[in-house]
Amino acid sequence: MKLLFLFGDAAVGKMTVGQELMKLTGLRLFHNHMTIEPVLEIFGSYNGTAINRIRQVVFEEFAKTDQYGMIFTYMWAFDQKSDWDYVESVKSIFRPYGAEFYYVELVAPLEVRLERNRTENRLRNKASKRDLEQSDRRLLGDAARYRLESLDGEIPFENYLKIDNTALSPELAAQRIKEQFHL
Repeated sequence: MKLLFLFGDAAVGKMTVGQELMKLTGLRLFHNHMTIEPVLEIFGSYNGTAINRIRQVVFEEFAKTDQYGMIFTYMWAFDQKSDWDYVESVKSIFRPYGAEFYYVELVAPLEVRLERNRTENRLRNKASKRDLEQSDRRLLGDAARYRLESLDGEIPFENYLKIDNTALSPELAAQRIKEQFHL
């Protein structure tokens, strides 16, 4: 089993690259809004506890399967110890099943991400992003509040790849990931 963490700042292209990578590799995509959107719909607001409990169940059940593996998208705040701990807790679910771990960080400048915040695919899959003014404010607020791009040498794991996908199509980014890790 393979678990690929696909992380980066808001609207960098995690879900879209993950969709393309799923087509190329057979890895299943679990993008972070697959749990966020239903919880927002049910509760009427963000409920991190509910989101994390749902994710936990998905990880636990998926780890037991004979699937090839999973792509999990995540906004990793590198300046928050809790985010580092969360990644380790997810790995601890998969580790007993002999999982191999991969880490792909996508980066693009703020102005590119603000443009991508309005793409058809994003708005179709993420209802909470359809209020563009509010979504832009959240994107800018997260960028100001957290460090969502790693520093050089900060990621200590094997099987790590950082891709600036500013001018790279999702298909080419996915192809690069597939080739790098022989998926």
